[in-house]
Amino acid sequence: MKTGLSSDDTPPTTKETFMHVQPYLNFEGRCDEALEFYKKAVGAKVAMLMRWKDNPDKSMCTPGNAEKVMHSQFQIGDTTIMASDGRNTGSPNFQGIMLTIAAKNEAEVDRVFNGLAEDGQVTMPLAKTFFSPKFGMVADKFGVGWMVLVAD
Repeated sequence: MKTGLSSDDTPPTTKETFMHVQPYLNFEGRCDEALEFYKKAVGAKVAMLMRWKDNPDKSMCTPGNAEKVMHSQFQIGDTTIMASDGRNTGSPNFQGIMLTIAAKNEAEVDRVFNGLAEDGQVTMPLAKTFFSPKFGMVADKFGVGWMVLVAD
């Protein structure tokens, strides 16, 4: 699959459009903690972070949110994920969605899965399946659902 290229592998013309779906996670006041967790668990790299106090529109900043994350971007592999503290309720809710990490080998699956499972909940232990030599599902400590597998 060659995303963004036409069937004959030529670069797209101005009439064609690139489209990327990027998840935006609201950690409800725990974004700093989540960013540190993902750095350790999956080698995430924070590319950008803006706090409410740094917002050019100072009317948006309150004493309760000044140090909270208004917007951040981080990379896991080739994927950009965006995140914030949302409304700072303290209770993130990630129902009905999961993120998938396709790892290059079983050792990487083990490392990533175990990192995400720390203080989380394994919902399907790692095992061989008909579609992958190793696959598992976990909800991390923030409730974000993850599927981790060896890419085929």
